[in-house]
Amino acid sequence: MTVADTFDLSGRSAVITGGGTGLGKRFAKALSAAGASVVLCARRTDKLDETAAEICRAGGRALCVPMDVTDAAQVAAGFDAAQDFGQVSILVNNAGVAAQSLLLDMEEAEWDAVIDTNLKGAWLVAREAARRMVATETPGSIINIASILGYSTQKGTGPYAASKAALIHMTRIMALEWARHKIRVNAIAPGYFATEMSEDFLSSQTAQNMIKRIPQRRLGRPDQLDGAILLLASDASEYMTGTTITVDGGHSLTGV
Repeated sequence: MTVADTFDLSGRSAVITGGGTGLGKRFAKALSAAGASVVLCARRTDKLDETAAEICRAGGRALCVPMDVTDAAQVAAGFDAAQDFGQVSILVNNAGVAAQSLLLDMEEAEWDAVIDTNLKGAWLVAREAARRMVATETPGSIINIASILGYSTQKGTGPYAASKAALIHMTRIMALEWARHKIRVNAIAPGYFATEMSEDFLSSQTAQNMIKRIPQRRLGRPDQLDGAILLLASDASEYMTGTTITVDGGHSLTGV
């Protein structure tokens, strides 16, 4: 097998939550370009349709599935629909939301919305994917999208940072429990990338000052996550599980 063959995803089916915008959109395009059929999931189906159309125009296969990751019934229904592309063997757990309130001022509903989506939602989707892989004896790769805020601190990110720290640890536990089923579970911890979720913050003076402290002195481009996502989705990482890959231009080396 050549190096190129190792990264080839032809014949495989991948589910990407939050797949219509931001990093999820980029993940979907990268996996499709490597040969995978991609199932795009999100609550906002209009954005899913746009991304799917771009992938299909480029010669790929894409399916749009509405899914609220905090609702177990919708998650199960989404994987039922994904069967149109065959048994899913790759999951990118990317759906996420953030909050900007300080902990002292935060309302309970705001906390719950972030934790339910970023942590409970990631568990519900990974559990559904893993159950189906186990039932069909399908080796698989689950990739949880964490954040450098999972191991760094920054004001105004309380529930988001807490959810990502928990997600990194949950990744390790999933990897430990599911390895016997030939299911690998890893995570990617991106630094700051220009996406819809972060655009308000990144336009602030605080963000501009922060960017100056990043060793590479700039934000990341979404395509600079292609290497990490293709590594973890493909056979190139078949002896990796329970690992978190940081992609942040060195940001976490200096503190956020």
